[in-house]
Amino acid sequence: METVPPAVDLVLGASACCLACVFTNPLEVVKTRLQLQGELQAQGTYPRPYRGLVSSVAAVARADGLWGLQKGLAAGLLYQGLMNGVRFYCYSLACQAGLTQQPGGTVVAGAVAGALGAFVGSPAYLVKTQLQAQTVAAMAVGHQHHHQSVLGALETIWQQQGPSGLWRGVGGAVPRVMVGSAAQLATFTSAKAWVQERQWLPEDSWLVALAGGMISSVAVVAVMTPFDVASTRLYNQPVDGAGRGQLYGGLADCLVKIWRQEGPLALYKGLGPAYLRLGPHTILSMLFWDELRKLAVRARHRGT
Repeated sequence: METVPPAVDLVLGASACCLACVFTNPLEVVKTRLQLQGELQAQGTYPRPYRGLVSSVAAVARADGLWGLQKGLAAGLLYQGLMNGVRFYCYSLACQAGLTQQPGGTVVAGAVAGALGAFVGSPAYLVKTQLQAQTVAAMAVGHQHHHQSVLGALETIWQQQGPSGLWRGVGGAVPRVMVGSAAQLATFTSAKAWVQERQWLPEDSWLVALAGGMISSVAVVAVMTPFDVASTRLYNQPVDGAGRGQLYGGLADCLVKIWRQEGPLALYKGLGPAYLRLGPHTILSMLFWDELRKLAVRARHRGT
């Protein structure tokens, strides 16, 4: 596809992913609860209230009401806007510079762009995770932070832990988004080109982007889920007076503890909701981004 200016890609990428977030946030709530479940059960602290996708959706709705399925939506939109705005902007810069035309260029560009986006969006992801974990005592899993709003959460974390507290867990987020971004952008570009070469669909049809997004979604979920589980726990864990995590020392420590205490399959906890969240999110965000870029190119041509 003809490129658009990086600043335009920033707006289009952020808008596309925010729009996708509105549809997929309920699955993100369920996925967060499933990934936190089991963390403290060895201490006999919490029950096991979430046992599957359908029953977990029903459990969240019973405990928090239907609107509870959209917990953390404002923080999620803020995260999607910041992270993906930066990510698509940097990826567009790489495309403009011709770096993605080099062997392995799309993977490297996607990984670097994802890392930068994850760093910028980390405070919003931290708040989103903590808000989505909050629920009534009988259904609680993981540490409960008792925030009242996004701004209130950011203020509380800043006051109690300082600016560095807002980036707690970034060590898990950056690898998670790096591998996901590299897989998403590289496989979407390759899958879309492959579908076009087969000429199964009209070249300019939105179905081409849809097919590319569907293929890309499988790769994204496969590589991201273990990092996603660890990242969720790193962001939600309680901290001591010095701002250090009380459960995990970092990404590697978290992955090892999950493996040893809960078994290797625990690294894929919430896989069903993870795919049902990441899959549609990847498909929708890539589809919206692709279609918005087409509109931007056409508008520019009409203007000239």
